[in-house]
Amino acid sequence: MNPEEMYQNLRTFMDSLPTGFPETESGVEIAILKKLFTPEQAELFMQLTPTPETVTQIAGRAGMDAAALEPKIEEMAQKGLLFRVRENGRILYQVFHFLVGIYEFQLNTIDKELAEMVEEYLPHFGMALVGAGVKTKQLRVAPVTSALDAASPVATYNQIRDLVAEQELISVQNCICRKEQGLLGNPCEHPGETCFSFGKFAQYYIDNNMGRKVDREETYRILDMAEASGLVLSPSNTRDISFICCCCSCCCPTIRYAKFFPKPARSFKTYYQSIIDPELCTACQDCFERCPMEAIVEGQAASEIDTGRCIGCGLCVAACPEEAISLKPLAEAQAPPEFIEDTFEQIQLERQA
Repeated sequence: MNPEEMYQNLRTFMDSLPTGFPETESGVEIAILKKLFTPEQAELFMQLTPTPETVTQIAGRAGMDAAALEPKIEEMAQKGLLFRVRENGRILYQVFHFLVGIYEFQLNTIDKELAEMVEEYLPHFGMALVGAGVKTKQLRVAPVTSALDAASPVATYNQIRDLVAEQELISVQNCICRKEQGLLGNPCEHPGETCFSFGKFAQYYIDNNMGRKVDREETYRILDMAEASGLVLSPSNTRDISFICCCCSCCCPTIRYAKFFPKPARSFKTYYQSIIDPELCTACQDCFERCPMEAIVEGQAASEIDTGRCIGCGLCVAACPEEAISLKPLAEAQAPPEFIEDTFEQIQLERQA
């Protein structure tokens, strides 16, 4: 098989994974694959499955020598092209989709060329960015801590600090979205080290020197800093959280592209909506800049919430000096899947429907 055919097959294979890898007229997706994968690595990638396996299992299925395969597979895991799992003393490997996945795993190696290619490709990635065409999202919006006092009741899966308290292994790493925008000449004023991974994902980031291990107390301090900076909490769309992104509206592609929609709230999995008490609101507009979705507008006597734009992040609640803003639970919101594998399975089924 010639290299060009190999990369086309790799694109097709990656498009079969949960969040897809769509084809474009420009072929920028092939350019990305050529930058990340050698032809041999492209061929090896297609020998793996989304289910974690040992090198022996992979070699047996592919008809390859396990001893020769092991260093090649591990090299790909170190390059962020495969996901590595350490489980009960065993090392397992699996394929992962491009976004959220392989792209984020390029945190240490992304350069301007890759940043430019990804930025060109992102508008074609509606499935992964905003869940276009599917009901289940990869990420969801959780309210910031300061807004929870004004939101009753609060489901356990939205109490981020309680979810963090359950985690045994936590890593923090820089936001690749802000790093990408910096490479493109758009430096971000928000703090960079604000993305968290937990469990097997934390282990992967630590092993690959992309993140550092932190304890719960430092995690809480960084979350406080992120809230003070006006970042949106975007955990995995699961009850057992795998990661938390702290997103800004200037760099996060999900928020950036959703803002172009007339009703961007439909693009997010959220459990709340902000409400303003007109009796308390003085129309001071302190909340306007705090809102990442431009969901607060002028009313006749008080500020008002554009319900089609509000994603329920709660950042506006603490910004109100009159305590006129609170969060209202959305009655129709359903609990997220329990584990990340469940979320990916649902996305895959919805794509195929």
